[in-house]
This record gives sequence, C-alpha cells and structure tokens, in this order.
Amino acid sequence: MTERSTTWNWIDGEWHPGNPPIIGPRSHASWLGSSVFDGARAFEGVTPDLDLHCQRANDSARALGLTPTMTVARMMELTREGLERFDANAAVYIKPYYWAEGDGIGTIAPDPESTRFCLCLFEAPMAPEGTAISVTLSPFRRPTLETMPVNAKASCLYPNNARAIVEAKGRGFDNAIVLDMLGNVAELTTANVFMVKDGVVLTPAWNGTFLNGITRQRIIGLLRADGYQVEERTLGYGDFLDADEIFSTGNYYKVVPINRIEDRDLAPGPVAARARELYWEFAKS
Repeated sequence: MTERSTTWNWIDGEWHPGNPPIIGPRSHASWLGSSVFDGARAFEGVTPDLDLHCQRANDSARALGLTPTMTVARMMELTREGLERFDANAAVYIKPYYWAEGDGIGTIAPDPESTRFCLCLFEAPMAPEGTAISVTLSPFRRPTLETMPVNAKASCLYPNNARAIVEAKGRGFDNAIVLDMLGNVAELTTANVFMVKDGVVLTPAWNGTFLNGITRQRIIGLLRADGYQVEERTLGYGDFLDADEIFSTGNYYKVVPINRIEDRDLAPGPVAARARELYWEFAKS
C-alpha cells in the first residue's frame, strides 16, 4: 500500500483523514476523465494567492462542463479550518477538486448537475533553498484547445506531461521543456519556464496551449515592479540553449533555477534568486 503524508479531506460537510474512497467504478470521472483541480500552498504561515487558485478551480470546472458548487470565500474558509489540523510549521498542498458522478449527453459528456467537490489538504515539503534541476527537450508536445481542454486545469491533461517527464528522467534529466504544436517552447512538464538573455527576462507568450500559471503571472509582475525588463514572446528551444539563465515557476516549488540544459551546465543566476526573494517578500506581506 502506498504511504501518504498527513492528509485531511473535506467532503459533503465533513472532514476525513487519509485517502477515503470517493469515486466508484460507475462515477463518470473514473472512466471518462471529467475532473479538474487546482493547487495552492500553505507554508511558513501564509497562503499566497489562495483566492486566485480557488477561483481558477471554479473556472476550470465550467470549462470542462461541470457546475462549480463552492464559492471562493467558502473554499478559503474551509482551507483555514483544515489547516488547523496540521502542525503550524507544516508545508501543505491545498487541492480543491471537482468531478462528475453522472453521465450526460451521449454518455461521454458529464452531467453538470452531478458535480461533486472535495477539498484535499496534504503535507508536501517545499523545495529547499538552493535546489536546481536539469532539463532536456521532450519529444512530446502540448495540445491545443481544438484537441484538449487546455483552458482548464483538467486531470486529463496530465498523462501527456507525465509521459514527458518519465521519458526525460529515463535519459538522466530532472524535467523537460515541452513545445507547442507549432514547435515553440510552451512550458516544463510541471511548471512554467523563464530565461534571461543580456539582462532581459523572457518567458513564452501565453497562447492557450499551456497553463498561464498564477505563480508565473505573479513573478512577471514582481520582477517588473522591481525594475526588470520582462517580455512574453514566442521562443524556440534554441533560445533556451543560448540563455544566460533559466528558471521555472510553479505553485508546488515556486521558483527553481535550472543548472543544466542538455550537456550545457548553467550556474543558478541572480534573476532566479531575486525572483524567489521577491516572491517570499510578497507572500509574507
């Protein structure tokens, strides 16, 4: 049996510890993938951008044809209630989750009126300061809105990124840069990606093929306010191979520098360090 960290779940008005069964073999989500989630963080006594993550959970539900049943305010209230069940120093992942129980049109579509909700909180350590990762180019690509619900944080999108990171790890890398269907850089398998060239901070322009991360948007704003020139533009893999500095942003680990791309070593740079510092200052403000 898989060992899991300390976990608490709010379902149908009650808190449950561990990993309670909530979906059956006839649940629409279990065989047809009708589920969405979001991920916020609690660490060092703060929950930065919790409201935005809760709002995105509701937006994702609508994009997948579900009917959100919780207000942002209620999700935030439950989060605060749930965090009281953890050690005050614990780093906790906050996952609001919607799924469909019933079949809708043509059976393959979910019945939006059957939407259910769970708030799952579990201990998940933050990346230690000084963590850095290596990346390679993935042979797999991000889909478009015509082929997948990329406008939602939908569970059905993640097997594609999962096979990308597994393939990269099989070649000795920690993560992979994934291209969009036009061959432009989209993101890493688990986070958004930035690069620095000649003092300018660059990140792929959001084109609807990857998640426009809340932490990504926050870092763009913080760096610009700190005086950095930050540009969202179309970038190729060659741009990253020639970068002075590369780093990732995401909710799970926030800001992580990249110390190797293919066979080229990169020293973690000052922009990533400053971005991390600015994020912590924002979170604590």
